[in-house]
Amino acid sequence: MQTNQKKAIETSLFSFILNILFTLVKGITGILGNSYALIADAIESLTDVFSSLLVLMGLKYASRPADENHPYGHGKAEPLITFAVVGFLVISATIIAYESIQHIITPHKNPEFFTLYVLIGVVFIKEIIFRYINKKSKETHSSSLKADAWHHRSDAVSSAVAAIGISIAIFMGKGYESADDWAALVTSCLILFNAYLIFRPALGEVMDEHLYPELEEEIRKISTTINGVLDTEKLHIRKHGMAYFVDLHLVVSAEITVKEGHDISHKVKDTIKENFPEIYNILIHVEPL
Repeated sequence: MQTNQKKAIETSLFSFILNILFTLVKGITGILGNSYALIADAIESLTDVFSSLLVLMGLKYASRPADENHPYGHGKAEPLITFAVVGFLVISATIIAYESIQHIITPHKNPEFFTLYVLIGVVFIKEIIFRYINKKSKETHSSSLKADAWHHRSDAVSSAVAAIGISIAIFMGKGYESADDWAALVTSCLILFNAYLIFRPALGEVMDEHLYPELEEEIRKISTTINGVLDTEKLHIRKHGMAYFVDLHLVVSAEITVKEGHDISHKVKDTIKENFPEIYNILIHVEPL
């Protein structure tokens, strides 16, 4: 577990530094190139900076060990941080939408051609970053890191939309100046949609929803391979930060002793944790057949 936490924190720090660089590049290019779509993209990246900082702080807090007041650890801080990240996305989308509408109704010049090169580069690099961080989020089972990864995908999509808008404004010429601003407005809608995609699984994690059918299937399969286990009954899985807690009911023969049942449950517990180190604890109840 410590390895996962360290890996998640290092990835989050990497994301934070990159978001600062992208915010500066997009903001400066948008101002010099007279492109509000690019400025809107920079605003979205600025929220990414704050959200990445939140994720970094949240991961550090969530990695604290269990104590007297938090016997299950501090992992629930992770989805709470994800909610804050979603809040930043909603705020940025609202600001971009408002400013886009103001620019649409106000005549202005076309954006400069060089802004296209910047956006194409941003789309390409952001997609690579998304794939990298998303891979790390799966390795570490971190919901907040997953949210951060989707922030980068959102950035890539919004930059692609901005590039389309700028292309229309540049190549279609007079009368199409607002295409750049319409692209920014579309970007705000995409950001809101991504905010929902990030919010929904984090809410499920806080509410302890049944979200892990594949893991449940594997746990049942492993349990029934242990000598003495006749079947499995109830199985509940809940996520706590990057760790999982499992409640499992085993069916054993009513003819065995209490000690034998105890030994069987320990064997099941040890075998499951060997196969799934991300499972922090397993509570096993033995049912006699």
